[in-house]
Amino acid sequence: MTTKNTVHTMVQSLLTMGSEVRQLRKARQMTLKALSQASGVSLSHLSAVERGSSQPSMEVLSSIAEALSVTPDWFFARRPGAGPMEQACVVRAQNRRNLNSLYQQDAQELGYTDTLLSSSIGGDFYMGLSVYEPYSDRLEDTLLKHVGEVHAFMIEGELEVQIADELITLREGDSYSVDASIPHRARNRTDSTARLIWAISPVVIPKDVLHQRDETDIPDQKKAKT
Repeated sequence: MTTKNTVHTMVQSLLTMGSEVRQLRKARQMTLKALSQASGVSLSHLSAVERGSSQPSMEVLSSIAEALSVTPDWFFARRPGAGPMEQACVVRAQNRRNLNSLYQQDAQELGYTDTLLSSSIGGDFYMGLSVYEPYSDRLEDTLLKHVGEVHAFMIEGELEVQIADELITLREGDSYSVDASIPHRARNRTDSTARLIWAISPVVIPKDVLHQRDETDIPDQKKAKT
């Protein structure tokens, strides 16, 4: 049975700056040693920061942020609340974090803007909101392909979703789920804004999983016809 002390400890661990550093380091697929080398922060100090047993100075935090390709404010999750559970678990609309800063790609490059709906990127999956402006599109003709799953729900507008070699139109109220190892993407080819809520497992950095189509992506039955 979970005790109040156990819950308090779990909540406090979620609220520490160290947990934010650890989550982002893992999202970047960096080891502690690699982050230590890139940031110039000693391995022992970095480990203590991640455990929450040491509070980093702004100079140290800036070095860590630079090594992880974000600004220091990424680590200061804005989750005010009356109690510790609200602070740890609830994200108010005005306090959502911009994921494009994590991706290091803006809306012009990606074709959309992402914000984080989940309270962290440290769980088995996380949820976000994509906004596609009218006629927005990725500059490169590429798809995404990675491990895990993608689940999404259209809350506004219309999107053209490509899964493998198939084009599908999604409208308000539609949803889809896909094995993320199948090449996929979404584009807005209309004159209205489109909004899509999604859940992904695990954390994905789009530019790390860009995928150029080739013969290996053509379904076997289609190859047989050629």
